[in-house]
Amino acid sequence: MTDAIAQPEALICGKWTADTGGTPLVSVNPADGSVLTQVPSCDETDVDRAVSGAEQAFAEGTWSQRSPRERAEVLLRLADLMARDAEVLAGLDSRQAGKPITECRDGDVPSAIESVRWFAEAADKIYTEVSATGPSQFGFTLREPVGVVAAILPWNYPLAMAAWKLGPALAAGNSLLLKPADATALSTLHLARLAEEAGVPAGVLSVLPGTGPQAGAALAAHPGVGALSFTGSTATGRRVLAAAAESNFKRVSLEMGGKSPQILMPDSLAYGTSLIDNIIEAAFLTMGENCSAGSRILVHESIAAAVTEQIVAQVAELSVGDPADPATRIGPLINRTALERVAGIVARAREGGAQILTGGEQVLADSGGFFYPPTVVTGVSAGSEIQTTEIFGPVVTISTFTDEQDAVRQANDTEYGLAASLWTKDIDCAHRMTRAIRAGTVSVNCYSEGDLTVPFGGFRQSGFGGKEKSLGAFDQWTQLKTIWFQATTP
Repeated sequence: MTDAIAQPEALICGKWTADTGGTPLVSVNPADGSVLTQVPSCDETDVDRAVSGAEQAFAEGTWSQRSPRERAEVLLRLADLMARDAEVLAGLDSRQAGKPITECRDGDVPSAIESVRWFAEAADKIYTEVSATGPSQFGFTLREPVGVVAAILPWNYPLAMAAWKLGPALAAGNSLLLKPADATALSTLHLARLAEEAGVPAGVLSVLPGTGPQAGAALAAHPGVGALSFTGSTATGRRVLAAAAESNFKRVSLEMGGKSPQILMPDSLAYGTSLIDNIIEAAFLTMGENCSAGSRILVHESIAAAVTEQIVAQVAELSVGDPADPATRIGPLINRTALERVAGIVARAREGGAQILTGGEQVLADSGGFFYPPTVVTGVSAGSEIQTTEIFGPVVTISTFTDEQDAVRQANDTEYGLAASLWTKDIDCAHRMTRAIRAGTVSVNCYSEGDLTVPFGGFRQSGFGGKEKSLGAFDQWTQLKTIWFQATTP
């Protein structure tokens, strides 16, 4: 891990280099504000060079023309190498993103390994179709790789998101350009070294650290990129989409923000500690810096007092501190800007009459880190900033509803539509409400996005254009070709 932090380099056209056109990125440890390292920053020229190398690698067929089974074997070796270096990868994400080390060890890294392995094993299981024709015709479809593709990654799940995109993109035979977030490039760069070790040919995978306005914008606008997957903010997603339209109409998939509700029906208290544990995880996993965070708790008025009391009591026990400490549940926010943004939203809610039941003020300021405690807010009004804005921090609101229709109305009162959770023992109620809630994933009696067998993606301003996970992820990275044979009379 020391070398990965001390000597980061970009991977361009199969060559590792620190000689890039952008101003080096300063990587800061959000737990104490200290400088971890400097990371090379790629600019438009670097992106252009990487695209050219990727095009050449694709045309030469060193990867694209291998059989799906051969590509699978390389990716399975990559998954094994990731497992070998699991502690290194967990440490890199924890130090750069401020994520609790146990969350990285037990969740993010195993998830990334599973993703690469799952898509590797799926590579030779994507079948073509033969159409129904008359005796003199024969029609079938091929699913071919797009060619040169790109992915722009977020900083909250650096390794996991890289694996979600790398797995299907490479399994399908593409050449892939990865642009990690400027704050969290190290685990993606280490992943690329492991890909080299596994046998991914030169030029097939490039990792281009850099800023959004430079490297990200260049990828979105480059006419040589045939498909691009973006995970990040809605504002940046709009710019990516506009750049794609203005360049070559590249295929774009966007996974953006969320303001996800957790709905507790009158009978939900029957689930006991499991209910409260799941609510806490949904709200505060990764310090709430999670697009599918359950940041709005909607609870039936008949059980609101009991639920609120239990939530506040458990939240007050969450350990805030050094992410390297296995006992820590809440680490620092990603940077000072995020800290000030979250604190400002809560302060304005307080000024507007909301009640802060726990948290609500910066903590551990003497550490130099960007710590904000888990915060529970009630007494918020519909349409208020705290109730409509994606906070991306450890803040949850509690509101009440009167009946099923009111719960659905409040759940859908958002511009987003990524995820939702529903708690009830009434299967008829669950059937009605899961159909009525406008979100890409609705979990019942749990907080979950499902596993790799089911797609993940949102409605409305949470995103569109393709799904992550499941066999449906191949739709982002492949294109269908129809082949039609017409028999001629001898």
